[in-house]
Amino acid sequence: MIKIDKLIPLAAFKKPLERMWEASEKKLWAIEKANKSGDSNALVFTREGRYVPQDWTDWTRGFRIGSMLLQAEATDSKEFLNYARDATVEHILPQITSFGVHDHGFTVTSTFGALLRLMDEGVIPHNEWERKYYVQALITSGVVQANRWTEIEDNLGFIHSFNGPHSLFADTIRSLRALVIAHLLGGVLRGEEDQMFSLLDRVIAHIIATSRYIVCSGFKDHGYDELGQVTHEAIFNVRTGTYRCPSTQQGYSPFTSWTRGLAWIILGFAELFEFFRLLPRHYRRTLGNIEFELYDVLRWTTVYYVENSPTCGVPYWDTGAPDLENLENWAGKDADPFNDWEPVDSSAAAIAAQGFLRLGKIMGRSDGRRYQMVGRKIAYTLLNEPYLSTDPNHQGLLLHSVYHWPQRWDYIPKGSYVTHGESVMWGDYHLRELALYIGRLARSKKYYAFTNFDWDPLEVQHYPTKDWTDLLYGSRPL
Repeated sequence: MIKIDKLIPLAAFKKPLERMWEASEKKLWAIEKANKSGDSNALVFTREGRYVPQDWTDWTRGFRIGSMLLQAEATDSKEFLNYARDATVEHILPQITSFGVHDHGFTVTSTFGALLRLMDEGVIPHNEWERKYYVQALITSGVVQANRWTEIEDNLGFIHSFNGPHSLFADTIRSLRALVIAHLLGGVLRGEEDQMFSLLDRVIAHIIATSRYIVCSGFKDHGYDELGQVTHEAIFNVRTGTYRCPSTQQGYSPFTSWTRGLAWIILGFAELFEFFRLLPRHYRRTLGNIEFELYDVLRWTTVYYVENSPTCGVPYWDTGAPDLENLENWAGKDADPFNDWEPVDSSAAAIAAQGFLRLGKIMGRSDGRRYQMVGRKIAYTLLNEPYLSTDPNHQGLLLHSVYHWPQRWDYIPKGSYVTHGESVMWGDYHLRELALYIGRLARSKKYYAFTNFDWDPLEVQHYPTKDWTDLLYGSRPL
């Protein structure tokens, strides 16, 4: 269980953040020098400190270019900004019309979304034509992502994973950012005979489906369920829309929590919680108790994360990993990334930490203090050894991350039994994003959110959503 004994002050992060951004700068340029941005395959994880590609996926390029934009913003680097702007146009533009992935919130939002936000925050000089270019890219991305749709029972549906139309993934919850941004910018999905589908309706439907079928909450009964536990994948009969069973691609089993999937739920739901609280009150009337639904899931999953993690806040890769029993009192002490039984996943910690911090901010000074304590504890752990890499010969920034342990795709050092000392592209990205979030809070700058761009609150009603009050419950008022 995570040891929560104090709230680490923001001032304590000053030196760790400076050291991290200094190391990050060198690593980003080293990656670009060793791997031309035009390479056909995207870099995914490191082997012996060098990033290597996989030939079947391009979902990580947004993290690579997005990391440069985070670096540019945090260090006021025009060199990184200009490089990343060019790389976004050259390498991310072709991805905005990719119907074959569920990753638009990772690829396009992390690049074009960041550029729009930076322009509207004044970091990039305003240019009306350039801004329209960003807006159109983001609307297209959201609509393309929304078209990857499976309808299920109870008038719900979800954006299906790369695994097929039967498959709902936990991690897709953060990809909903693509739909949210497109909705705020006036986007709408047009189908056959020009039928219009609200992007926000699809966001809400996917949230409810994830809450019911991915997060254990009592909605469905199973003997192995535990409140707040997260399954990686839910399987449906696409002909009838009925739920069939839990499954997993990267976890140990359908009845344990792959901790990166758990982390995606915590961060994805926290960001959506922030978003719905931004909407005009009169517009939220038809949205039912969506905020209660989001908060219930966050309460359950954050407690589960705290209770099933080591004291430092960095979890092992799966809460049911079979050899955890060989690590005596593993939940009662700090994680050991060098053990011989099960790997830790620092990338899950980086993702979850931001979710804890955002939830703590939403809940306010008194109710949110415990969430802030957890988030800062995890962040401080990751910004120091043995997780932060300052070695200029290692291209990774966040050490001891895991890609796909069941398949053993991760590099295992000679003489070891499990992977350690390696990095993944999304882990490095989310550590930088976490650092940017904390740094902006520490400097009392404008709150950092993915919706920090100019949008008209009155215009979000242009394509009205349906009434969701009958499908949403809500446990109690906030």
